[in-house]
Amino acid sequence: MGEIDGGTDFDALRRAIAENSEQPEGPARNARAEQLLAEAERLNIPLAVIEALGHQLKVYNYSSEKDRMFVPFARLLRLWDERPEDFDEYEAHSLHWVFKWVTAGMLDQPHIPLASIEKWLGEMERRYRLAGHSERAVRSAEFSVAAHVGDLERAERAYGAWLAADRDRMADCHACELHGQGTWQVRRGRDEDALGLWRPVLEGEYSCAHEPHTVLASSLAPLLRLGRPDEARAHHLRGFRLVRPMESMRGAYADHVEFCALTGNEARGLELLAQRPAYFTDTGQPRSRLDFMAVVTLLTDRLTELGFGERQVPGPAGRSWTARELAAHARAEALELAGRFDERNGTSYVGDRVRARMAQRPLVDRLPLGVRTARTTPRPVVPPPAPEESAVPGQPDLSALLTEARRASDTLQPHALEAWAAVARAAEGTALDARDRAEIADHEAMAQGPEGIALFERAAALYAEAGDPGEALAARARGAYFRALTGEVDEALATVAALYDEALALYAEDATGVRQTASVVMSRARILMRRVHEGTEGTAGREVRAAAERAVLEVLALVDGRAGDDIRLAARAAEARTMLAELAGESGDVERTADLFRQAAAEYVGAGLPWFAVEYEVQIAALAHQLGDAAGAERALRAALEHGGPYVEPAGRAQLHLQLAEVLGLRDEVVEAAEQALEAAHWADEAGESATLGAWARHQLGGFLLRRGRCAEAAEVLESVLPDLSAETHGDGAVVQARWWLGDCLSELGEHREAAGHRLRAAEIARDWPEQQDHATLAHLAAESLSNAGLLEEADQAYARAGELWRSLGNPHFLVRSLRARGWLALRGEAGAEGARELMTEAVLACERARESAADPAVREQLSAELGNTHRQFGDLLARSAAEEDEGEAGVIQDAYEAAVAQLDRASAVFGTLGAQGLHGRTGAELAAGRLAAELGRRAEAVARARVVLAACEGADDTDETVQERRAEAARMLRLDRAGD
Repeated sequence: MGEIDGGTDFDALRRAIAENSEQPEGPARNARAEQLLAEAERLNIPLAVIEALGHQLKVYNYSSEKDRMFVPFARLLRLWDERPEDFDEYEAHSLHWVFKWVTAGMLDQPHIPLASIEKWLGEMERRYRLAGHSERAVRSAEFSVAAHVGDLERAERAYGAWLAADRDRMADCHACELHGQGTWQVRRGRDEDALGLWRPVLEGEYSCAHEPHTVLASSLAPLLRLGRPDEARAHHLRGFRLVRPMESMRGAYADHVEFCALTGNEARGLELLAQRPAYFTDTGQPRSRLDFMAVVTLLTDRLTELGFGERQVPGPAGRSWTARELAAHARAEALELAGRFDERNGTSYVGDRVRARMAQRPLVDRLPLGVRTARTTPRPVVPPPAPEESAVPGQPDLSALLTEARRASDTLQPHALEAWAAVARAAEGTALDARDRAEIADHEAMAQGPEGIALFERAAALYAEAGDPGEALAARARGAYFRALTGEVDEALATVAALYDEALALYAEDATGVRQTASVVMSRARILMRRVHEGTEGTAGREVRAAAERAVLEVLALVDGRAGDDIRLAARAAEARTMLAELAGESGDVERTADLFRQAAAEYVGAGLPWFAVEYEVQIAALAHQLGDAAGAERALRAALEHGGPYVEPAGRAQLHLQLAEVLGLRDEVVEAAEQALEAAHWADEAGESATLGAWARHQLGGFLLRRGRCAEAAEVLESVLPDLSAETHGDGAVVQARWWLGDCLSELGEHREAAGHRLRAAEIARDWPEQQDHATLAHLAAESLSNAGLLEEADQAYARAGELWRSLGNPHFLVRSLRARGWLALRGEAGAEGARELMTEAVLACERARESAADPAVREQLSAELGNTHRQFGDLLARSAAEEDEGEAGVIQDAYEAAVAQLDRASAVFGTLGAQGLHGRTGAELAAGRLAAELGRRAEAVARARVVLAACEGADDTDETVQERRAEAARMLRLDRAGD
C-alpha cells in the first residue's frame, strides 16, 4: 500500500483506511495507520485528520501496542473540545465510544495511578451525561475498576447498576456485555451461572469481531470444573481457531494454554507457546502479559513435575530454555507484574489471584483433543506394578516371588513371564532345587520365543531330574512348536510325534496328569495347524486339514469335562475351539467360523481370562462385517474393548477404537463414531504411531465431526492430519477426501479462499483418476469457493474446467449449473452483461438439447425443472444487469426488463408442465415477473400475475412455508393495486 494518490484525495484516504482496517492485527497495520495520519494532515481537512486519528486509535487498541492509543485519543478529545462542529455524527459517536477503551486501557497499565483512573471515570460520566447517554457504559467501566482492584462490594453495586441502566448506543454489544457478566460470575465461584449467561454467545445468537472468541476461551476452565470435558474440548478447538490469528487476544490465548496444562495436553501447550513467541516480550498490554506469564508458569511447572524439567521448550527469543528455567523466569515476571498492579491498586488482590492460577492442579488427567501434537514431551508411561524385589536376595523374598510367579502362571496372567524374570534375577547366586530351576528355564525359553529352543531342552532335563517326566515331555513339545515357528515344520512334527506317544503312555499309567498330557497334545495340534497355514492345495491339503482337525478334537476330548476350576485346561479347550474356527475358515464356512470364535471367546471370559478373548472378538467383528451384520461387528468390537482393558497395547487399542468408529459411522451413529475415533487417535499417539495409525484415526474423526456440523473442530483436526497423510502410505484417496472435507468445513466457516485452495489441490490429484466424477465435483466446488472469495477470473476458469468435465461425463444438470454460475460471474466481472447473456443462452440451449434427447421420463422431468430454473435465473440476471449497468437510460432499461419478463414467462411455462412438483418454481417466476411489471408501471399485469399465483396455490398444502410466502406476497401485490386506486 503506497501513498494516497496526489496526497489530496479525501475519498482515497477513506478507501485506504478501510483497506487497512481489513489487514491482520499487528505492527504492519499500526505503521500504516501512522502513515495515513500523516497523509490526512496534508489534506488540510479537519474531518480527514479526525478519521485518521480514530483509525489509529482503533488499530492500536486491537494490537500488542495498546499503550499507544492514549496519544491519539487525547488529541481527538482536544479537537472535540475546541471545534466539535468538525466531527460528523459518526465520529462524534466514535469519540464517546472509545472512552470505554481508554478506561480499560488505563487499568491495563500499572504505571497509571488509580486516582487518575477514578478521575477519568468521573470525566467519562460527565461527558456521557452531557451527550445524553445512559449510565450503562459508565457503570460497566466502574465495575471493571472495582473488580480489578478487588473491591468486591463496590463491584457488586456497580454490576447491579450496570444491568439496571438502559441500553443505548454507547452500551457494548450484547456479546461483549455477556462475556463480562459471565466472567464476573466465574470470579464469584458461580460457573454454572456464567455458562448460562454465555449460552446466547456460544450458540451464535450474539457475536461481534471478538466474540465468541473470548467467551469460548473463558468457558474452558469452568466447563472442566463442572465435569463437562467434552464441551471444553470442543470450545478449545473451535475457540483457538478464532483466537490464533489475532495479535490483541493474548489473554484469551493464555486461557487456551492454561486449558492444555489442566488436561494432560502439555505438549500442545508448548506448541501454542511456540506459535506466539512475541507474547513473551510484548509490553503494550501488561495485564494480558501477566495472564500469559502466569499460565506459562503453570505449564512449565507441570512439565517439571512430570519429569521433563530439562526438556527444551519455547521461550523468549535470544537464548534456549529448559522447562525448569522457563518456569522460574515466567514466575518471576508474573509476580513482578502482579506486584506493580497491587502497588498501584493498594491491595494484594491481583497477586493473590495470579499465585492461585499458577498453583492450579490438573482438572482432567487425560483429555484427548484429536489434533496432531508433536511428541516433544510425551507423558510418562507408568508400567504395571512388578513383584517387589529385595535389595539383598534372601530366601523369604525369593519364596514370595516364586509363589507369585506360580500363581501368575497357573492363572495365565499377562505378567507371568515378567514375574518369572523377577524370580530369575532374585535367584542369581542362590542354590535352588531342580524344580525351581526347571520352571525358571521354561519361562525364560517362552519369553525368548524361537531363540529359546535350547532352554526348553534344559528345562526338560531339570523337570526330569525333579521327578516330573510329564512336564519334561511338555517342555520338549513346546520347544518343538517354537521350532515349527522357524519354518522347520517337518522336523517339529517328527519330534512331537514321539513325545505324543510317550505322553499318552504315561497318562494311561497315571504317571502324569491331564495338564501335562494336554500340553503335549496341544503342541502337536499347534504344529499341525502351522502346516495348514502353509496353504497346501488339493488332496494333500485336505489331508493336512483333516489331520489337524483330528488333533484338535483330541485336545477337546482330553480336557472337556475335566477343566472344572482348572484355568489352564479351560484355556486349552478355548484355544482348541479357535483352531476349529480357523479350520472352518479354511473351508469357507464363514458362519461356522464366527460361531466357533464366539464359543471360544465366551470360554475364555468364563474362565476369567478375558484378555485372551480380544483377538477372537476382533475376528468375529471382521466376519460379521463380511456377513453384512453391522450390529454383530459392533458387539464384538465393544466386547474386545471391554475384555482387553489395560492388557491391550496402545496400538491395539487404537485399532479397536478405529474399527468401532468405522462400524458406527456406517450405521450413521456419528456422535459415538467421533468419540471412538478420538480415542483411536489418542492411543495411536501413545503408541508412537501418530503419522500412520493416528493419521487414519484423525482422518475419520474429521469426517465424523463434519457430519455432525462441528465444522470448526473438524477443520482443526483435518488441518493437523494433512502433513501426515501421503499417497504412498495412506493412498491418494485419503488425501483427496481429507482436503475435500476440509474445503467443506472452511466453506461453512466463511474461509472461502482457503477452502478453494484445498478443493483445487484435491482436484489436481483426482485429475489422474480413471473415474472423473470426483474431479468434476471438486472443480465445481472450488469454483464456488473462488467466487465467494471474490476471485472472479479464477472462479470462471474453475467453472469452465468443471463444465467440460460434466460434458464429458454426460451430466447435463451440472453442466448447465456451471454455465449459469459463469453467467453470474461475467455480470460481476469484465465480460459484463453481454458476456453474461451469452453464457445464460448457452445454458438454456444445453438444457433444452439434453431434455430432448433424454429417453427416460424421470430424467426428462428433472431436466425440465433444471430448464425452468435456468430461465428463471436468466430473467433475474437480465433485470439485475439493467438496474446495475444502464441506470438512467429508460429505453434500455425497459428493453432489458421486457427480456427478463420473457425469460420468467418461459420459466413459468416449463414449471407448469411439472404439475404440483413445479408449483414453487412457477409461482416464484410469476411473482418475479409481477414485480418487474410493477416497476414498469404495468399494474394491471402485476395484478393479473398475483391472481395467477393465488389460483395456482388454491388447494395446495397449507403447511408448506413456501406456499404461505407466495400467497402473502401475491396478496400484498393486490393490496398495493387497490391502494393505488
